[in-house]
Amino acid sequence: MKNAISAGLGLFIALIGLLNSGIVRAEDGALLLGEIGTPATFLAILGLLITGVLMAWKVKGAMLIGIVVTTLLGFPLGVTQAPESISLSLSSLSPLLLSPDFGGILSLGVLPLITAVVTFTMCLCFDTLGALICIAGVGDLLDEKGGLGRYSRGMTAVALSTAAAPMLGAPPIGIPVEGSTGVADGARTGLYTAATGVLFLAAILLAPIAGVIPGAATSPALVLIGMLMIHNATNIYWHQVEIALPCFLTMIMIPFTYSVADGIGVGFISYTAISLISGKGKKIPAVTYILTVLFVVMYVLSAI
Repeated sequence: MKNAISAGLGLFIALIGLLNSGIVRAEDGALLLGEIGTPATFLAILGLLITGVLMAWKVKGAMLIGIVVTTLLGFPLGVTQAPESISLSLSSLSPLLLSPDFGGILSLGVLPLITAVVTFTMCLCFDTLGALICIAGVGDLLDEKGGLGRYSRGMTAVALSTAAAPMLGAPPIGIPVEGSTGVADGARTGLYTAATGVLFLAAILLAPIAGVIPGAATSPALVLIGMLMIHNATNIYWHQVEIALPCFLTMIMIPFTYSVADGIGVGFISYTAISLISGKGKKIPAVTYILTVLFVVMYVLSAI
């Protein structure tokens, strides 16, 4: 399942990159090939080739170099636009800081509140777990059993951040799977995330400059990260249907439903159901049963 989650996230990230670049477009409920001749899509394809070549040459910082080069190439194509003006500004947190509003918490009744809490908790928990597996997998940081090891402490960090976020007027905190780009490029400590945080703080003031980078320049990195992550599918026991089918469903449901949690939920439920029906229920760990029941409860509550 861990390998399936990582591979499914790879497909998800690649799909987002393809859609953002225009290489693939969504129309009438179907995914179609985009307009290759448009400047933005052509630039994205060019950026994908440039970054791919740099990675093949094992150039350090290939993705960052690819983004910068693609951004610069976007100027003559009219995709990259220079900001009309640069102004430094910082919004005040005072309207949101330590100002929670619980006035409408029971406006729809107790059941909708429970449903919302269970659903959001499950989604946040497994979105975070999926992102951690994704990032650790890309960096070959999983232990010999395929577990997160000490990197599981990231779950605690997200939990504490999520608890503190409402006091700042912010939504729940999540781990962006895009962080795998840094790990894939060699990051192995928390220093790169600290540097990213500092750059985000600078971007608050320099938003017009940060906004110069077009989506066509960043999308190739997402596609290439998807490529790096899909190799985890080779570790799945495809010859065992009771394992292969839940893993396959997990892999395809993550991008198809646009939800990591839903993909994981479908995988757990199908694995438990197939194992029980085929008489192999005794081999299932207790925690798997617990997670399956939680997912079933989440879907039942969501349907009410």
